[in-house]
Amino acid sequence: MGMRDLAFVGVAAGAALMLSAGLLRSTASPSMAKPREPALFQAADITPVVRDLDAMFRKERGEHGVAPAPLASNLAVFRRLSLALTGTVPSLEEIRAFEARPAEGRLDVALENLLHDRRAADYLAERFARAYVGTEDGPFILFRRRRFTTWLSDALLENRRYDAIVRDLLTERGLWTDHPATNFITVTNDAERQRPDPERLGARVARAFLGVRLDCAQCHDHPFQPWKQDDFQGLAAFFGGVHADLRGVREGKNDYQSLDRKTNTPKAVQPRVPYRPKLLPKAGTPREQLAAWIIDPRNPNLARATVNRVWALMFGRPLHDPVDDLPADGNVEPALARLAADFSAGGYDLHRLVRVIAATEAFRVDSAAGSSVTDLTADHDAAWAAFPMTRLRPEQVARSIFQAASLSTLGPENPWVARLATYTGTNDFVKRYGDMGEDEFDLQGGTIPQRLLLLNGDLVRDKTKAGLFNASTRVALQAPTDARAVEIVYLTVLTRRPTAEESAYFTAKLAGATGDDRKNKVTDLYWTLLNTTEFSWNH
Repeated sequence: MGMRDLAFVGVAAGAALMLSAGLLRSTASPSMAKPREPALFQAADITPVVRDLDAMFRKERGEHGVAPAPLASNLAVFRRLSLALTGTVPSLEEIRAFEARPAEGRLDVALENLLHDRRAADYLAERFARAYVGTEDGPFILFRRRRFTTWLSDALLENRRYDAIVRDLLTERGLWTDHPATNFITVTNDAERQRPDPERLGARVARAFLGVRLDCAQCHDHPFQPWKQDDFQGLAAFFGGVHADLRGVREGKNDYQSLDRKTNTPKAVQPRVPYRPKLLPKAGTPREQLAAWIIDPRNPNLARATVNRVWALMFGRPLHDPVDDLPADGNVEPALARLAADFSAGGYDLHRLVRVIAATEAFRVDSAAGSSVTDLTADHDAAWAAFPMTRLRPEQVARSIFQAASLSTLGPENPWVARLATYTGTNDFVKRYGDMGEDEFDLQGGTIPQRLLLLNGDLVRDKTKAGLFNASTRVALQAPTDARAVEIVYLTVLTRRPTAEESAYFTAKLAGATGDDRKNKVTDLYWTLLNTTEFSWNH
């Protein structure tokens, strides 16, 4: 290593130690406590819709005969917000800034900062992309997933109207590199036909934007819903004239055909919508007509499908389950209908939608109805009387491990080397842990290999071992007392302080330890907390 590299490492290490020394204090210094203020905005009052939603859930709890859980602590709600919007637990740096604000309104300020944070835009873009283009790499050359998610992240960060995003996904033309929205089309490119697949596009549109599994009627009429095979084929036909090649995505002659079930011969299919045909405009290309029909405020499905998906992103499970199978008769849950109406009337504002959901009593109650989670019943879950406990997604587990190993916030401002290490380490962990795929809200139990990966995997071992840039070493070296060291580890891993019993137990374990012995014991504490059920679940 050259002198320049040694100097850089020395400066970086010194800066890290100075920052960690400040963060290890019980309160943040004024400079650290100042939050990254969000862009100024004029938000419409969300009180009426939040009040209505709370009243609906109170009525439902009364019908189920259950009382709501007590309100969760501010730190617990902050953890939920961070996991939902950025995919990771908050850093000690963020916790210090959060607690330095006045108690009243600190959650609202924290939420605004998250909504204007590139980490949140990037994470939500990836979550939405799963519904738009799936999880596969797509066709070589004609699909650029990274370009697509970057475009989507930019749109989410600037809080572009959601209906405008949907319109671009459905109607954009040109090269997938210069016009990233076209990747929604090119990801379905069929090598044999040498053009996008109308059936795959029809199925994706139905699930992502209408919240219905119309593709279940692809080969036969839907067995449980009134959807017919003709409904699916009519929707697919809107994409029958789309071409995608090295010249980009463009319109062509619509030659979409299906197999006639009676004559067993191909027949031409004309574009048609599965319901509310009067809302379909006559002007424009087939894709433009379909987009106009989907985003028409008189068509409630886009708002309902979006609200249901965003609710699921924030709670871990949707209001209506499955997330993409809303009833055809429109008889949805009252809270879902109220939220959707507000989302549509409010200009398809995703930031407003998140604010509304985060302000509800359902989002801010504890995950335990009484003295413990064992007091919960199926009626509590049905009435949203307690916050539902759900397993963290694989990338949330990986990102939280990385974040817990750093006292400062990991994000776009970090050096590219650190960002690359986080990116590659997260991807490797997810591959080993198991990606949930497109059906990401299906409840799944943990597996033995997943537990072994947390217990003995490289990521947890590397992020807890003694090292100048790992939080465990900094805490061991700089925490002023044993009790403070235990408190800091709990905050960085579990986003809470230890109970009196926990503090007494682990403080006694650290008593009298110095040097490498102290480092090893703090490392053991980190490893222990990272392997608790509490760490790998949202609650």
